[in-house]
Amino acid sequence: MPAERPGTVLRGGQVLDVVAGTWRRADIGIADGVITDVITRVDDRPAEPGGTVRSAAVIDVTGRYLVPGLIDGHVHVTALSAELRDLERLPASYVHAHTARIMRGMLSRGFTSVRDMSGADHGHARAHREGLLPGPRLFICGHALSQTGGHSDMRLPGEDQPAASGTSCGIGVVADGVDAVRVAARTELRKGADHIKIMASGGVASPTDRIDSTQYSVPEITAVVQEAQAANRYVAAHAYTARAINRALRAGVRSIEHGNLLDQESLDLLGEHDAFLVPTLVTYWALKREGPDHGLSAASWAKVDDVLDHGLAALGRAHQAGVNLVYGSDLLGGMHRHQLQEFALRAQVQPVIDVIRSATVVAAELVGRAGTLGVLAPGAAADLLVLNADPLLDVDVLVDPDRHLDLVLQAGVVVHRRDQRTADGSAAPTSVGVASASAGTPSTGWSEPRSGAAGGSSSAR
Repeated sequence: MPAERPGTVLRGGQVLDVVAGTWRRADIGIADGVITDVITRVDDRPAEPGGTVRSAAVIDVTGRYLVPGLIDGHVHVTALSAELRDLERLPASYVHAHTARIMRGMLSRGFTSVRDMSGADHGHARAHREGLLPGPRLFICGHALSQTGGHSDMRLPGEDQPAASGTSCGIGVVADGVDAVRVAARTELRKGADHIKIMASGGVASPTDRIDSTQYSVPEITAVVQEAQAANRYVAAHAYTARAINRALRAGVRSIEHGNLLDQESLDLLGEHDAFLVPTLVTYWALKREGPDHGLSAASWAKVDDVLDHGLAALGRAHQAGVNLVYGSDLLGGMHRHQLQEFALRAQVQPVIDVIRSATVVAAELVGRAGTLGVLAPGAAADLLVLNADPLLDVDVLVDPDRHLDLVLQAGVVVHRRDQRTADGSAAPTSVGVASASAGTPSTGWSEPRSGAAGGSSSAR
């Protein structure tokens, strides 16, 4: 028989089966950062954890709602300002200090994993794995690839200095021509990229391109796709217009970022290629309201309307077409705090359970972690949220963590609790082990852990 392992049991909560969209009252056993058991309770009797968890600390979550840890499929954890040019000029030490703050804030909102879409590098990912950088686990692309004058070329029209080389804290590297983009892709892969991002159309935050432009030639896009596939990775493309989206999909790109101006052919191609669409409605919502206050230039702010009005309609069409939809926020600067508002925006055209799926099981599939992230099931990482109300009945339960998010567990460790917030509203920077959380009485109404013969679980980030 396998040896018994000390662990944690969350007892008596309503556990969400994300795929089925149903709740069941169950006990969840955790050991070594992994869910070992999800056992349905019968006749209100506590379930006995099976598998290898016997002696355990117990957290009574009766009357609470347990959902998988959230995955944001489009973030920039280094984006301390909406003026992305700043990142190429600021000291790396200063940018990384802000990154730590931004990541703590994301974790405190329930995002236990994020896909960074340019900015974070292998050092951030390694620091998180080693427990040096609290926050969501990172899936990184390093620097995004851009053509001259593209969405990651931050030079103003009158500036003739060389473009960003990929050695600064900027979001991108400029590479032109098939050979050059192959080298750029291989460089990011060498540095640990989980995916490669290309700029396939114009964007809001870049100073010299138009939203409706296409960027990179088809041979260049194809070359990047070939390099990613050779390394068993994939390519994500920033693309707004149908023309940019469709040529990227035909070239083998796996995920389209934004996609506000898609057409029927775009929907057909997304389905045909089993590709993913990552809308980011909240960033336009926030930029329109606050962008200039957080460093967005007047020229960039003027572009917001070009994509804002079409985003919700595009999401509704994609949902009706059955496209693989992934949750994304793409927020910058002081607007990161609106990360959960994407739930409310999407709920205007999607059932709440489908929005939750976009931030759990569908996002997990995109990052290659289906079955181990985004679900509450044996063998999955013990990433979960403890809520004090049913989010399927009221999306505000997800949007307002100050009122409703009691606990966040990441790899079986309590990394945030609602009654322990820092001055900036983010999670405290040190993790609190589940079994050692008995100091003080929480204000959230659930029972404190009761330690058995053994202590809490270890983290397996």
